[in-house]
Amino acid sequence: MSGLRVIPTWRHGQERLYVCLTDGRNIAWYDREAARVNLLSEDRRDEILAALGPFITGPVAVGPPPVPTPAELTRLSLHPDDDLAPNRPGEALQVALDRDPGPAHRLRPDPRRRALAAEQTVGEALDRLDGAGWHTLHSVPLPGGDRIHHLVIGPGGLFAVHALYARRTRVTVADPIVTLGRHEPRPLLRGVRADADRASYALTAEVHPVLALAGPTEVAITAPLRDLRVLTDEELSGLARLGGMLKPADVEALHAMARDRNTWGRV
Repeated sequence: MSGLRVIPTWRHGQERLYVCLTDGRNIAWYDREAARVNLLSEDRRDEILAALGPFITGPVAVGPPPVPTPAELTRLSLHPDDDLAPNRPGEALQVALDRDPGPAHRLRPDPRRRALAAEQTVGEALDRLDGAGWHTLHSVPLPGGDRIHHLVIGPGGLFAVHALYARRTRVTVADPIVTLGRHEPRPLLRGVRADADRASYALTAEVHPVLALAGPTEVAITAPLRDLRVLTDEELSGLARLGGMLKPADVEALHAMARDRNTWGRV
């Protein structure tokens, strides 16, 4: 027995298998998508491959990890508390609800739970873009207690996405007013644009505003929108078809910058 353990981890539906010593230190990992076993300890190569044997499917490359890119080095230097990439969709709302769930019995649904449902629905749709060369950061904190619900970075550019709960509701958009069913109209698009402007300032790159509607029955846009998209959660996959704006290296560099909490302290 080699004493090596194989521990699977998941991120956005992609699996990576780590090979660990008995003290928990990693000495290798198997990236199924890349079909590669990365060795941190060449002298235990045979033991590592034997431990991974039951999990490997098809031919794989074996060797030391690739040389980190500048973006990867930036990520590796981040303190875990400053790394926004692990945030779940609706992270800030989930934390707030855990701390203060509110009364057990309410006459009306807690609006925070509806907002959380919207961010989770939209966030899950955006996370599915990862395989197409996109990255999504959730619940990006801004000074003053504000936050960007979702920041999307990919070949088609950067997008600040605001999620809005609209389940089984007709939505009317008359820039900058958004009306949900019979509810009071609100100038919501001003805030959506303001979030994108703040993100543009922080990242020194153009960020496009998006209003993402979770579960509407109908969307009526009364006039062409200026520099802003209104999409349903089912239409968000269409962002993957956008391209020609950013090279892969630029996407990685902007993602590394955006995931650092300190980037957002000056906006």
